[in-house]
Amino acid sequence: MARVDRLRVYPIKGLDGIDLERAEFVAGGTLTFDREFALVDASGDVVNGKRTTRVHDIETEFDPESGELAVESDGGDRRQFDLENEREAAEDWFSEVFGLELTLERDRSLGFVDRREMGPSVISTATLETVAAWFDDLTVESVRRRMRANVEISGVEPFWEDRFVGSGTPSFVADDVRFDGVTPCGRCVVPKRDPDTGEALPEFQRRFVEKRRETFPEWADGDAFDHYYTLMLIADVPERYRDRTLEVGDSVEIVEK
Repeated sequence: MARVDRLRVYPIKGLDGIDLERAEFVAGGTLTFDREFALVDASGDVVNGKRTTRVHDIETEFDPESGELAVESDGGDRRQFDLENEREAAEDWFSEVFGLELTLERDRSLGFVDRREMGPSVISTATLETVAAWFDDLTVESVRRRMRANVEISGVEPFWEDRFVGSGTPSFVADDVRFDGVTPCGRCVVPKRDPDTGEALPEFQRRFVEKRRETFPEWADGDAFDHYYTLMLIADVPERYRDRTLEVGDSVEIVEK
């Protein structure tokens, strides 16, 4: 049976994710706590994995109940900050680690997602397992951390999420929350890298594209994909569903729009 198997959000954009058992939606349609904070330099540019491999040298743990953030640098400097009351101290720590003057900005209504008009990202467990099998040294958890999806669906076939983009495609509901597919997710440099070390896997993109082309589902709308370096669905949760709660274990069904 198809179900929600995992909910993962990334409290600070570009840094580590946390797993949730249940998640609500913010006004803009993304999951609560997802990219709620971002490190921003003096020019207004966000620090993320596309910009620097330094993000892989930092471990973070965020407690959504208390709002406390634990951080540790590759040098072993471990700190803890209450982000309601100690954000400036956290900014000083990150500034020192990155060697930049940084502020820790917050957006409770939408978060700092790349696609501001869209909602959660979705992938199937079978897709992650399939991609991991393409590479000798990758585990499913490593692929999961490289792809950084919000909602993971089990009990479905590989690339199940591809069916929700293109002409005349259906939607899906998780319990009573509807997801409409918007676009497949073109990938950047981040999936090539080991999530812990930042070391790039040689030939990752070439092999990924090759295998993605070979295994592209016959039932998917190829015209909705600009290229094969694409994996994961970016979805939209219509506004009337945003007052509902998504939970691990929720049953998933495909529905017509």
